[in-house]
Amino acid sequence: MDIFILVYWAALAAEIVIRYPLQKKWKAAKKVEQRVSRTERTLLSLLWVVMFVLPLIYSLTNWLDFADYRLPAWLGWLGVVLMAGALLVFARAHIDLKANWSPSLEIFEGHTLVKSGIYGYIRHPMYASQWLWVLAQIFLIQNWLAGPVDLLLFIPFYILRVREEEKMMVDTFGEEYRQYRQATGGVWPKSWKR
Repeated sequence: MDIFILVYWAALAAEIVIRYPLQKKWKAAKKVEQRVSRTERTLLSLLWVVMFVLPLIYSLTNWLDFADYRLPAWLGWLGVVLMAGALLVFARAHIDLKANWSPSLEIFEGHTLVKSGIYGYIRHPMYASQWLWVLAQIFLIQNWLAGPVDLLLFIPFYILRVREEEKMMVDTFGEEYRQYRQATGGVWPKSWKR
């Protein structure tokens, strides 16, 4: 495996380590509302395939070699930078969310609206992290099936999930969330000033 593929797998391992403590708390938390559609579950399953299964097949076999492409080395290094950014945003989002984290659209007993840390700038840092990830994957895994397909599946997932998440937050937090939404960007800050 080349260095770029190793970076990809190291990043995936880092995400697992970052998320593990919160995942344990999430399983124990009492959920008062869940809004997960069949479409979302299907897209999440497909995203798992293109984020893990296809890169694994690509990394361990030659079955997908027919779909390889080659980019200049500097684009591979750009992928490394994007992946580092994805991990930083991912880690910061988890640190700031603490017990409010959920892998899906859920409200917990005692759920609070987090507006500090990275959430003081953007409402959806997890998705910002994923945007950086899917772009990095194109440069790190230079194969049409194991690389860019993640981006193609993430786009409809992002559109569906953000729309539903915003609705759930308004339904749960009302005017507080509306004001927060006006003050912050979605995945890119409206302003670096707080």
